[in-house]
Amino acid sequence: MPKKIVIFGAGLVTRPMVEYLAKHQYEIVVADIVLEKAQALADPHPNVQAVQLDSGDESHVEELIRNSDLAVSLLPAVMHPVIAGICVKCKKSMVTASYISPAMRELDEAAKQEGITILNEIGVDPGIDHMSAMRVFDEIKEKGGKIKSFMSYCGGLPAPEADTNPLGYKFSWAPKGVLIAAGNSATYLKNGKVITVPGEELFAHYWLLEVPGAGIFEAYPNRNSLSYIDTYELDGIQTMYRGTLREISHCDLWYVFGKMGFFKQEPVFENLTGTVREFILTKMMRLAADDCLETAIAERYNLSKSSVVLKKMAWLGFFDETPVPITKGAGIDVLTALMLNKMKFEKGERDLLVLHHEFVAEFDGKDRRITSTLIDYGIPNGNTSMARTVSLPAAIGAHMILQGKITRTGVIMPKYKDIYEPVLQELDKLGIKIVEKYY
Repeated sequence: MPKKIVIFGAGLVTRPMVEYLAKHQYEIVVADIVLEKAQALADPHPNVQAVQLDSGDESHVEELIRNSDLAVSLLPAVMHPVIAGICVKCKKSMVTASYISPAMRELDEAAKQEGITILNEIGVDPGIDHMSAMRVFDEIKEKGGKIKSFMSYCGGLPAPEADTNPLGYKFSWAPKGVLIAAGNSATYLKNGKVITVPGEELFAHYWLLEVPGAGIFEAYPNRNSLSYIDTYELDGIQTMYRGTLREISHCDLWYVFGKMGFFKQEPVFENLTGTVREFILTKMMRLAADDCLETAIAERYNLSKSSVVLKKMAWLGFFDETPVPITKGAGIDVLTALMLNKMKFEKGERDLLVLHHEFVAEFDGKDRRITSTLIDYGIPNGNTSMARTVSLPAAIGAHMILQGKITRTGVIMPKYKDIYEPVLQELDKLGIKIVEKYY
């Protein structure tokens, strides 16, 4: 009798998971509020069915979980603890690619008591980053080395031939999620000193990084790196940094977006009409509708009239008669809609995923540098690299749980060798290859 899996969410990254698990002969239900999206994923597979679901309908969620052997949540992160709580109630294991939130961590003891596994952070970032890092950490420790520095970078970008807009970016995952993340503060450790960057200054705090085989990028810090000192068991480490990669001149524009309030979800404006220019002048900057927006932005944010920031804003439609694209929402929603219209991948275009770790380890009093790098491209007219690298590790994790190969219970992440080694080996077979180099 084939085991059953329910996948909540039929978004941009779900397809490779469905394909992988369907190939392994599981009976799968894909549940999404938009039935057509779920149906498109189910149609190619006789063992996959689509269900329309409002994730706020907890009785329906519970019914789907009770009728399954394992649940996967690819919903917005705020929903994961809700799904996990129902999984605990139903004594069913769960997988998600997102960070372990405080609300999720609170379920650890209950999950252990019920003997279930809630496997989190098994996507790409977080996910492959943890697993590839732990493999090197464990190798260094086994060889008697001491880890002094760890700097990790990850970015989802257009492939060079698909880099066709002046912002150097296209959306390969939830667009609003990208903008929400852009407002996060960040903390990291550099040469023994803790550095904290407030959200509004995030994009003023970047440097250039060359990744061999991929190019030169801007790197800015990603969330709280300090928590991973304990997670990775790296007592005494002098540098611990996790960062995001973007194309050159990305940060200057997004810094101004942040100052303007475009990453905030409040206030929400009703009955929006008119142009984007008028919306920004009256709602975002509290100026008159007939003011010159270009001049106002240049003066308020100390930009020259020839600034590339203003040129990029012009391309987005800030200064012309582009109509405001939504009737209700906050500044973040207006910018999301504008960007999604102009910055989506076109048919046949590839994306690029770059994950790069730099380690410094001490062996017998001498420092040695190690790198671990993943450079992965999407498949033209097929799955994006972002979709593959997010959902395939999670799919492999779900498969391992149902095969009895992951026996740890509670709320966990894939930092253990008995999890990360087989997952990385399977990813390698699927063409997602990590290259390690010792210098």
